[in-house]
Amino acid sequence: MGLLNLFIVASNPVLKVLLVTALGSFLALDSIGILGDDARKNLNRVVFFVFNPALVSSNLAKTITYESMRKLWFMPINILFTFLIGSALGWILIQITRPPSHLRGLILGCCAAGNLGNLLIIIVPAICKEKGSPFGDSDVCSTYGLAYASLSMAIGALFLWSYVYNVVRISSSNCTEAIDESTSNSSEEPSAVLNGSCKEPLLSNDLSILENQGDHFALPCSSSLKFASTLTQGESCQFPISVKFKQYLKTILGKINLKTLFAPSTTGAIVGFFVGVISPIRWLMIGDSAPLRVVEDSAYLIGEGAIPATTLIMGANLLRGLRGSDIRVSLVVGIIAVRYIALPLFGILIVKGALHFGLVQSDPLYTFVLLLQFALPPAMNIGTITQLFGAGERECSVILLWTYGIASIALTLWSTFFMWLVA
Repeated sequence: MGLLNLFIVASNPVLKVLLVTALGSFLALDSIGILGDDARKNLNRVVFFVFNPALVSSNLAKTITYESMRKLWFMPINILFTFLIGSALGWILIQITRPPSHLRGLILGCCAAGNLGNLLIIIVPAICKEKGSPFGDSDVCSTYGLAYASLSMAIGALFLWSYVYNVVRISSSNCTEAIDESTSNSSEEPSAVLNGSCKEPLLSNDLSILENQGDHFALPCSSSLKFASTLTQGESCQFPISVKFKQYLKTILGKINLKTLFAPSTTGAIVGFFVGVISPIRWLMIGDSAPLRVVEDSAYLIGEGAIPATTLIMGANLLRGLRGSDIRVSLVVGIIAVRYIALPLFGILIVKGALHFGLVQSDPLYTFVLLLQFALPPAMNIGTITQLFGAGERECSVILLWTYGIASIALTLWSTFFMWLVA
């Protein structure tokens, strides 16, 4: 299949995402008022607690079996590579641009965590349904593509809430210190002193995924963990880098919150695995003759609402980035370069190497999903995390606006190249 045909196949799903995203931004305008703050928050809760878990569990239950686990074992490792390489590139970007200390966790998070769930769930089935798709029968492709994307969403949520959440939390402590210092040395309001970069969290206290997090706002007081704050503040230290890294890692692991790790999507993935892998349960629920197939059908019906609702919310959230902030252009350009140039190139090397050494079976659709995981824009939940800690919220909105705007071009080009590579 020629590159032009592949480009058309890859561009149509991205255009669909752009159209629905634009509709979400339009509905969030003050003059329209349909997706205002309260409506967006309530819809997001429905997606987070109902739609996404139903979508993840129903698709995994249909496609995951004990035999298929041998093919999917590499996906968690592949996603781990995206986080590790993205974090390393983000650290290099921080050393080059020298951003304010309270933004360093945000930069690391945007470079490390991609949108491993929602965009894949939207794009992969859409590509399968396009005429001329290189992945065979559209129904089979869509079913397995949704399963791969659902597994990616669950694993990505686990990494996001265990790593990015704590990195931003530690970095945001510098914002709190800056506010305390500014209020003691200046008669101005803290928000005025810091140009609005640090302010009170915007999330309401009733978001149960983030409830009771007050004990996570402060850094540990032990002197043995001062290395972590030294790393985030950019101060000089005479200790070896390996020692500082160990202390930094110990700080993060010591503050992991299991409640955030087991997000509803992760729980849905666990349920889907149990249903798919355990033969008696699978016989009861999966298949046209299954006695309890109505349960699976109902979950699938609910899960179908996840894709349009998520895309509308994404468009509404991106609208906030149009208000701008004082973030430096070099930071935004650096994050775009990391996510759309460096990471996809590393991804090609890793996935092709895994294929060469027989770690991954030669399935074009599975290989395509593994490659695409390296070329995605930052995770939208990073905006939720910055809202929680009140550090870098406006800067995050600007970063997401530009990275998702560029994604319309970058995702189309990389999807075209990846399909040509695996076809």
